Amino acid sequence: MPSAPEPSLDALYVNHHGWLHRLLYRHVGCTETAADLAQDAFMRLLVRDEDVLRIREPRAYLRRIADGLVANHWRRRDIERAYIDALREQPEGVAPSPEQHHMVIETLLHIDKVLRGLPARVRRAFLLSRLDGVRYGEIAATLGVSERMVKKYIAQAMLHCLRAGECRA
Repeated sequence: MPSAPEPSLDALYVNHHGWLHRLLYRHVGCTETAADLAQDAFMRLLVRDEDVLRIREPRAYLRRIADGLVANHWRRRDIERAYIDALREQPEGVAPSPEQHHMVIETLLHIDKVLRGLPARVRRAFLLSRLDGVRYGEIAATLGVSERMVKKYIAQAMLHCLRAGECRA
């Protein structure tokens, strides 16, 4: 009795690319962006260590990848918009080069990724302290914790950031 043909990445692509593109289009509303994200999803399959050709539910697997890609897309767009808004507040003639712009966006995305790795309260305490200059007592009142806990949160966030910096180098 002949065995079933071995699945291939080509077949996976042919059988699911159109579906994935439509799914992504519904999320992002732009056919070009959906196409880019669909390609990114299949590229992620190519670089996986595990045997992706033995996936039992390829659409569920691709959907999980796509959900992450869409979340990253919106996060990146929000960060880029915030950066552009900040640039608009700068004096005329102060504009970064395209290379500098790209480097700043990539750095901001890395910072965002690092900070998302923190528990919500720790992240909030850290941002209130470092970005807004809020004193520990006020942060404690805002979060409903002791000042001592705020100090622990800040120390935890600093250690996390230091470790992330070591991993990036």
